[in-house]
Amino acid sequence: MNLDAIRGSYERALEWLVLILMAAMSGEVTVGVVFRTLGESLEWYDEVASILLAWLTFYGSALASVKRAHIGCPEVMALLPAKPKLVLRVIAEMLTIGFFLLMGWMGYQVLGVLDTDYLISLPSIPVSWVQSVVPISAVLIVAAELITLPKVLTNAMTAPAITGGASL
Repeated sequence: MNLDAIRGSYERALEWLVLILMAAMSGEVTVGVVFRTLGESLEWYDEVASILLAWLTFYGSALASVKRAHIGCPEVMALLPAKPKLVLRVIAEMLTIGFFLLMGWMGYQVLGVLDTDYLISLPSIPVSWVQSVVPISAVLIVAAELITLPKVLTNAMTAPAITGGASL
């Protein structure tokens, strides 16, 4: 299996995860609104909606990473010749991977601190389980960066610089 096939499979898996989280959040919010309208608010509604939103954000970020859809400066990079473009791309990739490795490690460290904490409205669910999204998504983002790295570096080396008349 080549790297493009692995990336495609990884992307589809993350798309399904994000889709499931979106459906769960939509269903949970709809149920919460219905119950509030009936005057029977669910005590766990707000807390679960917040958790689902956080999970959707973190796992959606991993999906954005594998799609290379995160914030960047493609216009500025397109103006550079191949060598400086490659150097800047390597630096950016190293910083990104380093940041998410640090985030994953610190997120993992926090899980130990939260071992004895439980959700307020659902006391059978540990906060550490909820917060596990931080180190897990960090690992997923690092994996996405590494899977797409060869293509990104190849593009940086082979894409010609835009010269003259380019507008930002």
